[in-house]
Amino acid sequence: MGKASKKAVIILSGGLDSTTCMGIALDQGYELYPLTFDYGQRHIMEIENARAVAAFYGTEQRHKVVPLSFLREIGGSALTDDTIDVPEGEEAEGEIPVTYVPGRNLLFLSIATSYAEVIGAEAIYIGVNALDYSGYPDCRPDFIRKVEDVIAVATKVGVEGKPITIQTPLIEWTKADIIKEGMRLGVPYKLTTSCYNGHDEACGVCDSCRLRLKGFAAAGETDPIRYAKR
Repeated sequence: MGKASKKAVIILSGGLDSTTCMGIALDQGYELYPLTFDYGQRHIMEIENARAVAAFYGTEQRHKVVPLSFLREIGGSALTDDTIDVPEGEEAEGEIPVTYVPGRNLLFLSIATSYAEVIGAEAIYIGVNALDYSGYPDCRPDFIRKVEDVIAVATKVGVEGKPITIQTPLIEWTKADIIKEGMRLGVPYKLTTSCYNGHDEACGVCDSCRLRLKGFAAAGETDPIRYAKR
């Protein structure tokens, strides 16, 4: 493969979806610039997973981890507030899950935009999904398009007619579709985690673990990570 002539910032959590975005962006010819956020999340071990993924793709020297600890101080989510339990099993349909972190994706995309403009990246990849996480308001297509509109008028490159785009290749895929594409691209799922509880092995009972296991089963594949309960 020749040297990539275009750059993309990848918002890399260390989970299945964002890691699949790494594989897709590489396949589409981008030089990868992974960006990970330490926001005091309960599952803090995902940052180490993100580092492992960045190393797998040979991007560890370009991988940035940005601290956003104030999100834990604000709280309001089961992922940032120890007084709110991570629910086991599927959450009620139609309700915004307690694992929603207020303002998280808005902040992530704002910072990724700043980074992208500085390094001359033309795209930001984010692994949002409107099917499996339809309860999260900041994973919807409308949200992404509106942020993209703001980027076009709030950045130098946007005003100059070369706006940074937000790429959401997974937004309308099922978890099985995501996994099938990742397997085709050789995405290192063994290096990822999806568990909200942040233990050495995935719990297997939180909503994120259940969606992941269901996706691997539907794709006809075996999840390579360890679970306390499958």
